[in-house]
Amino acid sequence: MEAEDLEGSAQFNEMNESEEESTDSDDTEEEIEPKLCYERLSNDVPNILKKDAASCIAVHTKFLALGTHLGVIHILDHQGNNIRNKELLLHVTTVNQISIEEKGDYLASCSNDGKVAIHGLYSTDLNTSLTIERPVRSVALDPNFSKSSANRRFIIGEDKVVLYERQFLTGYKPNVLYQGEGAIRNIKWKDRFVVWSSDKTVRVYDIGSNRTITVIQRDHDPSLRSDLYRCNLYWKDNSTLLIGWANTVKVCQVVPSEAPKPTALTSLKDQAGPPRFYVKIVSIFNTDFFICGISSFGAVLVVLTVAKTAGEPVSIGSRPQLRVLEAHGEDYSLILSDILSMRGYQEYRCNDYHLDSLADEGLYFILSLKDFVVAKPRNEDDHIAWLLEHKKLKEAVDAVSQSKNLRKYTLLDVGNIYLEHLLELKQYTEAAALCSTIFKDKDVWETGIYRFAEIGQLRAIAPYVPTNENLVPAVYEMILNEFLQLDQKGFLDLIRSWPSYLYSVPTIISVVLEQLALYPQSKLLLESLSELYIFDKKFDKALNVLIEIGSKDRVFELIENHNQFANIHDKVDILMSLNPPVATSMFLNNVEKIPVNLVVSKLKNKKDLLYEYLHKAFQKDPTLGEEHHGLLVELYAEHAPDQLLPFLRTSNNYSLEHALDVCQQRTLIREVVFLLGRMGNTRQALQQITEVLQDINQAIEFCKEHDDKELWEDLINSSLDKPGFITVLLQNIGTHVDPIILIQKIPNGLEIPGLRDSLVKILHDYTLQISLREGCKKILVSDCYSLLEKLNKLQKRGILVSEDQVCPLCERRLHTNDFRVGGDIMVFNCRHVFHEDCVPVFSKETETCSICSAQKRGTPGNS
Repeated sequence: MEAEDLEGSAQFNEMNESEEESTDSDDTEEEIEPKLCYERLSNDVPNILKKDAASCIAVHTKFLALGTHLGVIHILDHQGNNIRNKELLLHVTTVNQISIEEKGDYLASCSNDGKVAIHGLYSTDLNTSLTIERPVRSVALDPNFSKSSANRRFIIGEDKVVLYERQFLTGYKPNVLYQGEGAIRNIKWKDRFVVWSSDKTVRVYDIGSNRTITVIQRDHDPSLRSDLYRCNLYWKDNSTLLIGWANTVKVCQVVPSEAPKPTALTSLKDQAGPPRFYVKIVSIFNTDFFICGISSFGAVLVVLTVAKTAGEPVSIGSRPQLRVLEAHGEDYSLILSDILSMRGYQEYRCNDYHLDSLADEGLYFILSLKDFVVAKPRNEDDHIAWLLEHKKLKEAVDAVSQSKNLRKYTLLDVGNIYLEHLLELKQYTEAAALCSTIFKDKDVWETGIYRFAEIGQLRAIAPYVPTNENLVPAVYEMILNEFLQLDQKGFLDLIRSWPSYLYSVPTIISVVLEQLALYPQSKLLLESLSELYIFDKKFDKALNVLIEIGSKDRVFELIENHNQFANIHDKVDILMSLNPPVATSMFLNNVEKIPVNLVVSKLKNKKDLLYEYLHKAFQKDPTLGEEHHGLLVELYAEHAPDQLLPFLRTSNNYSLEHALDVCQQRTLIREVVFLLGRMGNTRQALQQITEVLQDINQAIEFCKEHDDKELWEDLINSSLDKPGFITVLLQNIGTHVDPIILIQKIPNGLEIPGLRDSLVKILHDYTLQISLREGCKKILVSDCYSLLEKLNKLQKRGILVSEDQVCPLCERRLHTNDFRVGGDIMVFNCRHVFHEDCVPVFSKETETCSICSAQKRGTPGNS
């Protein structure tokens, strides 16, 4: 490609300007990305157009056919390369139109020299050249021309439309389809339909039925002559026709008519009725520009246009524009408009431009006299280029990361552009986050980190630095050093989150020690130092540092995770002071390493911590530290009196006298009562309840618990001067003490509240007891009879004595067929069976089984 062509291609890829008349109003609107990109065809095209001028073009999926004003037809590939031996010298002057059949094997051309040529690209068997005495302005080749079974047909347009059909042996036979409206300037043939344009109309012809199905009249200004503003025709598909003529656009649809199809019995007169198809115009609108060519892009229209020249009858020198329109009935909306810089456009008119396309492939070929450009949908590289050009850098990075078919751009290249942009804006956090997206290997990461180091923003990129890429240790140490100098909290977080193998731990320790010399009271630095000591396996130093800063959790993790129990024997009290619950739990879970006696000795002067430890020890295992239960009595009495009584009830490993003395000193009456009762001083205990506590209910429960008649008497005697006590006693002791005893001892004249109700309750309880006794007696008698009857039935049942069964006493068989040694057998209710002669006399007299009797006595039944 020449330098000029390279410059032109770059220029076309930047041609996405809006129309001049809407520039001012669109300044504030967001620019829309164009759907097409442009490239000037190079290779052999510049040389062709340098010597000649283009006059027409026809496009096929295999090749391009370029006609010139010197009558030459060049066969090119889609990149502009001239295919060898395909430069066709078929005419001597301007080629007006070229038509290529569907398979691409043949093409037809016409010229002002009056010649029509049919040329085979791969075979010359069907090559034909006709000479007409007048200029031939249009030609259309049958789409199925190359098929052997099809008629060889083509249509030409001069001042009439003529169909040429090949006959056997006689060559091509002409048949005039239409005449009378002036020059036929354009013909397009698709499937069974042919459309042509004259100076006045556009006609759609049905080849299948040999009749015109629609005539579309010219409806634009008659001064816009057809020799200056060509009628452009394009079949979008087999039934959709697009017409662009001067400043009007029509979208037409060929549809079947509702008339009945002719049958074999239909007369010729009836068959000459309405056509089988008709054309429906689905959209028609006027434009403020002139149409040079028309095509489609999916559901929308693509038109090549030139602007109207104000005050001039003919538009000359306007830059062509490729527009994408969406039709809306009698109106349209402009989707995009790209201004094209075609060479020499200053001298060109509307008819000097041509547009042909491969719409299915998204290729649009734009031709002028001296230039040839192809427009195509933007690929992913074009999309990225547009985003970069319009500073949509974040969208560009996102697009690159999701794209799979990029050839020009890489994620790193685009990402670095966006990265530098963010750094210029001092958006360091966003820039750092971007690095994790665009940096994919070790070297790139290191380069990016040094870039952040240059601007002093290593703290921003630190959260995104990979820990699995094995970057050089200096990179991590550099980041840690910046945090150490500027953000001690961030430094500690990195130390805890980064694996220690990423950097030199001794190096970082030395740097931290230097900082500590400046800030000796910095807790964050000390915490960081302890973590580094742990990484360096200097656990004793780490332990001392953690204790120094009063760590409440990390110090215990260190001790347990690294088995540092041997190093804390002299630090038990300090650890307990740091976090009593955690320390206690750790000590009790490792009693074999931290004995109870050791902890007690270390905490002897810290009663609150000692209580915490011994209390948890007792909860975990009552036998743990049982030798210290006497001490625990004192601690409970001082720190948790409400838990002392449950402890006294559970433990047996304390001195009762000592415990009683402690409780009496602190006036813990309930505990004193329990201890007196446990020591056997029940009467003194009862006295404490009645005299000190004055709790009659507890006194009654105490007496019930010990079930001592003398205690009941003492309780009754101590209650005689307390009417309230007497009431409670009358209501509660009926099942333990005869209420008559209490009633007889009540002094005469003593007013007792609720006496009547209490006496009623006593009588009721007595009646209830009698009823219960009688009911129980009846149940016992009934059960006895039932069991006796059951026993009787069991004893009446037969007992099987097998032939192999032996006597338990003599161990001979019970059954024998020898009558001389045989005898009677005796069966007891217990199912034991003996020879009658073997049964002892006592057993016979008492009818008791000797085996069962022996078992009851606990001796063997036989010897």
